[in-house]
This record gives sequence, C-alpha cells and structure tokens, in this order.
Amino acid sequence: MSWIPGTGTAGRPYPSHVEEVLLSDGRTLKHVQVREYVRSLVTGSAPGSPAPSERELVHRFGVARMTVRQALDALVVDGLLERIPGRGTFVARPRQAVSRISGYTEEMTRRGLLSESQTLLARREQAGPGVARALNISEGDAVIHWRRLRRGDGVPVCIEDAYLNEVLLPGFLQSGMPTSLYDALDQRGLRPSWAEDSITADRPTAEESGLLELPPGGVVLRQSRRALCGDKTVEVSRSVYRADRYTMWVQIGS
Repeated sequence: MSWIPGTGTAGRPYPSHVEEVLLSDGRTLKHVQVREYVRSLVTGSAPGSPAPSERELVHRFGVARMTVRQALDALVVDGLLERIPGRGTFVARPRQAVSRISGYTEEMTRRGLLSESQTLLARREQAGPGVARALNISEGDAVIHWRRLRRGDGVPVCIEDAYLNEVLLPGFLQSGMPTSLYDALDQRGLRPSWAEDSITADRPTAEESGLLELPPGGVVLRQSRRALCGDKTVEVSRSVYRADRYTMWVQIGS
C-alpha cells in the first residue's frame, strides 16, 4: 500500500484543519508541526498501515530531514509508529500491558492446580536489619512474619516466608489468616501494583528438603520479592520452590 499525498493512511482524507493550524502557527516548533500532522493521519489506522515517508514530509513542510526524523522518533517512542529496517515506518501494534502482580494462589489457579497452604508460623516479630531496610522501616519495628508450606494438587511446591509492616495491617493476626495474602491486601486497598524479584538456583537445607519432600540431589529456586502498592512497600518475602515442580514465567516487553 502506498501513501497518497493529501490523504490519510489507506487513502483517507486528513482533517482539513490540521494543515491550516499547524502550518500557520509560527510559534509551534517545526518538528512538533510534523509530529502532530502525522499523528492525526495515523491515529486509529490498522496496525501495519504505512506512515508517510521522510521524503514526502520534507517536501510538504519544507524542513530538513533531521526535523522530520525527530518528529517520527517521538511517535515511535509514544508507541504509535514502529520502524521496520529495509521497509519503512508503519502504524505500530498496540502495546500489551504487563500482567498484574500475582500471588501463589493465583499462580496455581492459572496453572490448573489446586492451591493449598499450611501455616507453619504466624507471629509478631521485631524487624531485623535486612527486613527493615526492605520494608523501609526502622530496625526493631514490629513486623508480621507468616511462614507457609504451599502445595499444588497435594504436592509440596514452596516454602514461603512473608514479612509485612504491622503499621499498615492493624489486627491482621487477630482476624484469622486468609487463604490468599494478596486478596487480603486487596481488601485493605494495599494490593501490590509492582514488585522487585530476584531468583537464584541453590541446594536446599536439610529442613527445606524435608518439608518439600525433595529427592536426593534435589535443587531449589530461591525467590526474594519486595512488593509495593504505589510507593508503599507492603510485603517482603523469601520463597523456596522445588525446581522439579515449578517453572517461573516472566513477562517481558514494553
């Protein structure tokens, strides 16, 4: 499909006011004029539709090629256009949103497994230096330590130690331990919106081997997470997964 001068993508006429406003406004920078002109033409067009070429825009606006390139670069950054080497510039595919942060219960449901949890420990503790730093509180402040053995279809999969800022969760231990931590945080308006994870492979301790029912020579994945709701750190956790029972999926993209 080729670009038809004086028309929008796929031959649609461009809005008549665009050229008049952008070309007559001497206060507007040239690259902004070009950018908004192209934006008006391609917005709403099907992904893969061609954008006007640099040569056509140089001719229409009487500007340097660098000015046109600056305008198109801005639309690429905005996600409206994409460049394909050797072919040209086209309307970009919509960017996919990264999936929301999920907890163990949701992960098991997504994988078609029945999630079960056994509380091994649930108590109020004083924050050590590492937990205090991660939760952005002072060492010795009160935290909730919740340790669970997590299963999938009855098979031990994970040992999870979660540390929570007690100030943000008053009465948490007295209200009965929930099935899903993230659901409980959601009910309080504190569901994590983003997180920082680190994952390493390791040998299990004797206690971990016993709880996870690992075969001799078994390997575990250690995941450390700092989960935040906006700018509030609501959870710090350390999880140990059976590497033969759990694959970690990471979504990457813009």
